[in-house]
Amino acid sequence: MIAVLGTGLLGTGFVRALRRADQTVHVWNRTIERARALEIDGAIAFATAADAIRGVSRVHLVLSDDAAVDAVLEAAAPAAGTRVFDHSTTSPGGVVTRTKHWHARGVSYLHAPVFMGPQNALESTGLMLVSGDRMVVEKARQLLTPMTGKLVDLGARVDAAAAFKLLGNMFLMALTAGFADMLALAKAMHISPSELATLFDFFNPGAQAPARFKRMLEAGHGPPSWELAMARKDAKLMQDETDRAELVLAFLPAFAARMDQVIADGHGRADWTIVGKDFL
Repeated sequence: MIAVLGTGLLGTGFVRALRRADQTVHVWNRTIERARALEIDGAIAFATAADAIRGVSRVHLVLSDDAAVDAVLEAAAPAAGTRVFDHSTTSPGGVVTRTKHWHARGVSYLHAPVFMGPQNALESTGLMLVSGDRMVVEKARQLLTPMTGKLVDLGARVDAAAAFKLLGNMFLMALTAGFADMLALAKAMHISPSELATLFDFFNPGAQAPARFKRMLEAGHGPPSWELAMARKDAKLMQDETDRAELVLAFLPAFAARMDQVIADGHGRADWTIVGKDFL
């Protein structure tokens, strides 16, 4: 038997996938109606987390944050020998503390955050990350692999999976902020969203991402492919267009300020990837 604590969109996908695999699944959610809705799929809903984990072989947490994970685990009070897999996005420090705390109580706690949407969870696709004690990870592999398209082991550092999950989410946020600014700039220049979308029919910046990041890591700032001063000039053109239309940009002003700082340090003729130099 398996327990899933937290039946939001992602948790619901996991439950339905486990039921398709003919697993007996106990479910609990703070809003009990969301757990009971899964009874139509054959899951068994419980009013308390402690009741939901009683007699199960493993527990999967799909919760909102550190505070929720800690509160639910304390309320559930898993017994020694229980295996807990936490798919929540939480802080690296919280993962380290929880791993030590529950290990001392005889509970195997493994953080396994995901890059998945609800449909990925239902179809067992997407990415799941793990890291930590080698024996714990190895024992978990056969249980977690069927739940995901790819299980990525990030090594012995306990909080590595948590850290990489935050790094990945930051990139997604930056990408979405960029899209928001593109929509604003397009509106300022009287380009419709559908017209804007055609840009990606012939322009694929994603293909450049690994090489660009590698250049940043290697501090390869010359000869430049795009001088920082020229990139800053273009940023001003973008800002001027949106200012005239009285539109507010999400990320460009902050990035322009960063470019100004690096140019003031004397790096205007360097490749624009030099904006990351202070963090290497």
